[in-house]
Amino acid sequence: MADSIVVTARVTGRVQGVWFRGWTQAEAERRGLCGWVRNDPDGSVIALIGGPEAEVRAMIATLHAGPEAARVAEVEIVHLDSDTVDLPEGFNVRR
Repeated sequence: MADSIVVTARVTGRVQGVWFRGWTQAEAERRGLCGWVRNDPDGSVIALIGGPEAEVRAMIATLHAGPEAARVAEVEIVHLDSDTVDLPEGFNVRR
């Protein structure tokens, strides 16, 4: 679909131990997005997010706030070629 995009997002700050992954999954599912989210050993949270461009952009904006206990310092976005990324069905939390 021409209006679909896929991005990776790296979120830094106080983002582990504050329910960031579960919150991200709920927000992505609410928007009908596909992908996954996981904690990174460096303390950040990494997400692969794909779907309609408007919904992905709205999700990116939401990541800047995060759940209530989070303190987001930065959200780094990398746009990927949606034709070459194998997105899972739905949105999963990875361990």
